[in-house]
Amino acid sequence: MANGEESGNGVQIRQRRRLPDFLQSVNLKYVKLGYHYLITHLLTFCLVPLMAVIIVEASRLSLDDIRQLWVQLQYNLVSFIVFSAVLVFGSTVYILTRPRSVYLVDYSCYLPPSHLKVKYQQFMEHSKLTGDFDESSLEFQRKILERSGLGEETVVPEAMHLIPPRPTMASAREEVEQVMFGALDKLFANTNVKPRDIGILVVNCSLFNPTPSLSAMIINKYKMRGNIRSFNLGGMGCSAGVISIDLAKDMLQVHRNTYAIVVSTENITQNWYFGNKKSMLIPNCLFRVGGAAVLLSNRPADRRRSKYKLVHVVRTHCGANDKAFKCVYQEQDDAGKTGVSLSKDLMAIAGGALKTNITTLGPLVLPISEQILFFVTLVSKKLFNAKIKPYIPDFKLAFDHFCIHAGGRAVIDELEKNLQLLPLHAEASRMTLHRFGNTSSSSIWYELAYTEAKGRMRKGNRVWQIAFGSGFKCNSAVWVALRNVKPSPNNPWEDCIHRYPVHLNL
Repeated sequence: MANGEESGNGVQIRQRRRLPDFLQSVNLKYVKLGYHYLITHLLTFCLVPLMAVIIVEASRLSLDDIRQLWVQLQYNLVSFIVFSAVLVFGSTVYILTRPRSVYLVDYSCYLPPSHLKVKYQQFMEHSKLTGDFDESSLEFQRKILERSGLGEETVVPEAMHLIPPRPTMASAREEVEQVMFGALDKLFANTNVKPRDIGILVVNCSLFNPTPSLSAMIINKYKMRGNIRSFNLGGMGCSAGVISIDLAKDMLQVHRNTYAIVVSTENITQNWYFGNKKSMLIPNCLFRVGGAAVLLSNRPADRRRSKYKLVHVVRTHCGANDKAFKCVYQEQDDAGKTGVSLSKDLMAIAGGALKTNITTLGPLVLPISEQILFFVTLVSKKLFNAKIKPYIPDFKLAFDHFCIHAGGRAVIDELEKNLQLLPLHAEASRMTLHRFGNTSSSSIWYELAYTEAKGRMRKGNRVWQIAFGSGFKCNSAVWVALRNVKPSPNNPWEDCIHRYPVHLNL
């Protein structure tokens, strides 16, 4: 109530309102925000008084003083010319050698047809009818599905809807063509860029690598030019999307006025596991059909129409460690059936890779205030008290949006906890996992599309895409929005964004 509360017998006990005790209610997080603002703008705070002094002194100069300065300059004409020449030469060298800006003009995500959706009950009934799984394996898959975070609208390829399934080469080609060409058709339509204008093509698909390659399939389909630089990355896991962006970025540093396309996908048809080894059954429950196509440019004229600018790419590879190398491993079980085995140490290894990655990324993106706090805590821990808890930098001060690879609910939970994120920051990842499942390397693009569809992307916002993959790898890409970004036509969320976020009962 406004002025009091009622006791159990209905008698109202009136209490006087009091102002809060501000000295006792100071929240440290606001102190930290003030400290962060002070350190971040420290240079400005120092320069403003200096500039004020210079302006005041300049305003006191008379015409005679200015005339004397000009006379002094005439007597030092040689020095002035040498200084000007050095300045012009240095500026020219800087302009020619500085890294070229890489812009993300637009991207598109494949939206699978609705008739290929698979519900929990349908998934379990189909798995039982194949006759390949015993009761223990069926129960294991049911539990994984219930805890996975996947919804009832994820999609498996048409070959897996048949009884018996048809994991043939022809079916696998059909799946990958539908995904890649579906995403590329939308991308070309949205950007009005012609296929023959593309100078660089990078395709990544971890588990399906036919001959001719997937990149050759795209070149053949769209009749791209003969001198295109094409690359086909295989076996690099779910983090290959960021690796492809990094490769395209490096190529765009060499070739001027060029468009690059990155296509990220995975193939389900020939990589479904039909055995009973528990560690190899998990991918069946998590991986679903999906793919994305991204158009990059280094042309200055494309800045005005582009959505984002690439700021950083940081890659971490832990393959020298045997446990990390084998934690996601394609092999045959005792019955000779092929699948991808996930180690019980996967989360611990992913955590170690993440720690290494953010240790490299932190100094590039964190404000100086966070870096000072981290350094002071580290030194204090080493010199004075080993029990001091290590300071975890606040990445929320560096990024506005987080695209965490939707590898599974456990992956998202751990990153949300370890990076001290709010539920809003992990929303795009959880909803992507719910609506589309684990689409491997393309999941970070469905997440970015979710953020755009929600209307949350503003000019200057920074986006952190982070992905994990076999090998073991942890890779990060950082983008900055060049404008208030609206979803492109045929955004994969446009028919269902009003239903999200959904509450997940896990």
